[in-house]
Order: sequence, then structure tokens, then C-alpha cells
Amino acid sequence: MIFAPSDLDREGPPEKRRAEPDAAPQGSAPGPADANGQAPAPSEQPQPTIGEPAHGVLPGQAPEAAPAPGRAPAVHVSRPSSRCVIAAGLRLPQARAGGLYRRENAAHLGAVAARELLAQSGVPAGALHEVLVGCVGQPHDQANVGRVLALRAGVPERVPARTLGRNCASGMDAVTTACTLIEAGRGDLFLCVGVEVMSQYPLTFGPGMTSLFERLSRARSPLERLAALASFRPSFLKPRVALMEGLTDPVTGLIMGRTAELLARDFGISREASDRFACESHLRAAKARDSGRLAREIVPHLPLGAKDGQAALVHDDGIRDGQSMESLAKLKPYFEKPDGIVTVGNSCGITDGATALLVASAERAADLGLEPLAEIRSWAWAGLDPARMGLGPVFAGALALEQAGLTLAEMAVVELNEAFAAQVLACQAAFASDRFAAEHLGRATRVGELDPARLNPNGGAIALGHPVGASGARLLLTAAHELAVRGERFGLATLCIGGGQGGAVVLERRQS
Repeated sequence: MIFAPSDLDREGPPEKRRAEPDAAPQGSAPGPADANGQAPAPSEQPQPTIGEPAHGVLPGQAPEAAPAPGRAPAVHVSRPSSRCVIAAGLRLPQARAGGLYRRENAAHLGAVAARELLAQSGVPAGALHEVLVGCVGQPHDQANVGRVLALRAGVPERVPARTLGRNCASGMDAVTTACTLIEAGRGDLFLCVGVEVMSQYPLTFGPGMTSLFERLSRARSPLERLAALASFRPSFLKPRVALMEGLTDPVTGLIMGRTAELLARDFGISREASDRFACESHLRAAKARDSGRLAREIVPHLPLGAKDGQAALVHDDGIRDGQSMESLAKLKPYFEKPDGIVTVGNSCGITDGATALLVASAERAADLGLEPLAEIRSWAWAGLDPARMGLGPVFAGALALEQAGLTLAEMAVVELNEAFAAQVLACQAAFASDRFAAEHLGRATRVGELDPARLNPNGGAIALGHPVGASGARLLLTAAHELAVRGERFGLATLCIGGGQGGAVVLERRQS
């Protein structure tokens, strides 16, 4: 891929720099549009530009030196001062939303994974310092779903629990939060769970119907109730779709698929290349399933509400056997019609799933007799342009590698979440671009070449699915197991985050 980066932040008037994305010339990097597709006025320009963090100074605080252009502040980067390890982990099979897990709920599904992990590891639940749960769409009737999940998993009442939400990286955030607490001496053993039941995302009433119900509740006489009912219009029944609204960035007004379309234009990525990547993801996942590789990390699950005689789900059910370029080519663009390149076939699936990990200090893991899956060598969080959130792995990955004192070439395995095929291909191009590194990462040279053979060797979210709150934890689990299978030392788990962020963790498997 050839990177065609933007020079628009330096050339031309503001209205030219922030033109409507669809009108942008090939090779440019258009700025975010509002919900009506209009460019913001010059005085309303989004600040800062891609990858440039804002710096505020509190009263009485000395101003800090700004980081290099495009570089996230160092506060988002960490290399543990004490050894922090993934002591054990497992996940449930991931299921397409509206399918086998449609009667599940986040607390139940997550509790199953947590309870199974505690049983398999032999770790007493009372030994935990805290339960940390990543979940994006918390059920309305399970406030602080992390606490509900913990109690249902058999964790004693005296052990606290909380829920973290960093969109697609919520499960990874639970793990890095545990490491931060271990570094601070606030505990040495944490249960970290990532869970999402997208099947249960609700349809809600809009303001018209809500107002009607409000008027009815206030009515004090039959005439007032009749007047309220008379205000009803059929349009009031049009629901608000929580899934679609949740996948739309409120700052740019762009649904996530359109951000991938922007990256495809920025980097010159074709429909054929995207479909080829998606096809390979399914083929790799099918091979990993059939060889037993994925079974290393999966515990079968009989879904809540299963009928008598129904078999447990054993494998991720989003893998398409015999996927072909011909079948993918028949699909129409979904987000930009008729000329877009992002389809349902080269995008991740809407999925339900749960992953549970035990995160501990190396000393505590040894005391418990656990052989760690991997050590957490470093991690980083980075911010960038929400309209190009898909490049988050490049921003965060560069920081995490630098903090670990390692290079991309030393990563034997890279698990990069496949939100969209075009997005992953854009990350490959940006990792390998000197120009992108100089303009957006504050580096003199590129991060490095992302070897396709080391990238998602067992398929990725396009085949396995993307249960948003669980994916960050799933990436860590899969990367750790792959290091063990290959007998390799270093791996990188990374993903983009809706709203314009990236998260990355460098793993190390020490040779015994």
C-alpha cells in the first residue's frame, strides 16, 4: 500500500482544509464533517488535529513541554515497575448477535466465564483484590454490571467490583487498570472480564412518544388523558436503535464504517484488497478451529434459555467455511453507496462474547502455583482524530513498543483487531510509512513493516466477531496462547477505539 498523507493542515484556507469527505481529492485526508455532512466553520474547527493532544494548564501549575507532533502524552504509556502477568485466562465461544446468545445478558455471560476461570485455575474467589469488568452497552437493569457479574460468579461480597468503558478497548482497559493498581501497591490479584451481549442492545422510544407518556402520567382527569392521547402520531413509534447510535461518533457524526471509508481513500485501498484480507481471515480462522488451536482458549457454553437437547456452542459461529472472493464480491457497499468499498463481508461481525483473565503480580502468581500465560511488558493509550479512529493501533502501538524498548520486527505475533479490512490495511501502510511517522507520530523513521504472516495468524474479528467490550481481552488471550504455541517471546495486542483512540499491550513470554 502507498500512503498518501494529508497536507491539508498546512495548505489552503480553513474551509478547504475541512472539506466534505466525499468531495476530497484522491490522496487527501479530509477532515471530519458534522452530522449533516457539512464542514464546520473556521471558528469551529476540531482542535487539535489528528494525533495532537490538547494541553491545558491548571491554575498554579507550571506549563509542560508539548510532546512531538502527533505523539500522545507520555502519561498514557507505562512499563510496569513490578512484573505484571496474565496468570490464567479463557473465553467463551463468540456468537453472532441475534443468534444462540440472544437470550443471554451481560452479567450472566460474563459470570459463566469468570466462574469457569476461577474453577480451572483453582484460585479462591476470596483471594481477589477486585473484579474489573469491561463492558460498553451495560444493561439498563444491571447498573455497574461488573458488580452484578462478580456476585453471580461467586465472588464474596467483601470483594469490590467496577465496570470500565473505553468502547472497543474496555476489556483491555480492565487489564491495564489491574496492572496500574499492582504497580501502585493496591493489590496483587485481579479478575478482569470483558463482556458484551450486543443481542440485547435495545430499541428505545424517541422524544415524541416519551413526551406523550409524560403527559399521560401528569394527567389528572379523563379529559387531560384524552388530550394527551390525541397528540399521538404514528411517527412516535419509530424507534431509536441503540446499536446504530452507539456505533456513531457524536463528535464527527460518522458511523464507524464511514471512518473506514475515509481511510480507504487516504491510503488508496481497493475493494479487492479489502475482500482478499477478509477472505484470508475466515480461512485462517477455519484452519485454527479445525486444528484445535482455538480450542486452547475456548470453554464450550450452553446458552441461557437453551432448549432441551440443545448442544453447547463449542466454536465461534461467525467463521464462514469455504469463504471465497467470488461470494464477497457479490456484496454491495453498506456505508457509502454505490461507490464505497466497505461491506458486511469485509467488516467485523456484530457479536456476543465474554473473556476472563486473572491478572497478578509475578510473585502472587508463583505463590498460587500458576504458570503465567504471558508477562505484560508495556502498554499505551493514544488519542487521534475521531474520523480516522481506525489508525489507533499505529499511534498506541508505536508508543507501547518504544516503552518496551522493542521494535515491530521483534513481535512474533501481532493481534490487531479487525474492525474493518480497510482499517487494518491502512494500519499496515501507516506502520510502514516514514512520512506518516514524521507527520503524525513525531518519529524520524517508520514504526516498521507489519508482516502479514504474523498478523492475526488465526483469523481476526472479521471471522471471529467483535463483541466490543470483550475484544480487548480476547486479543490479549489469543496473543498469549499464540506465543506459547510458537515458542516465541514477544507479541503485540492492539486495537482501534471509537471516538479516536488506540490501545496497545506488548506481551512477553519468558522461557522456562
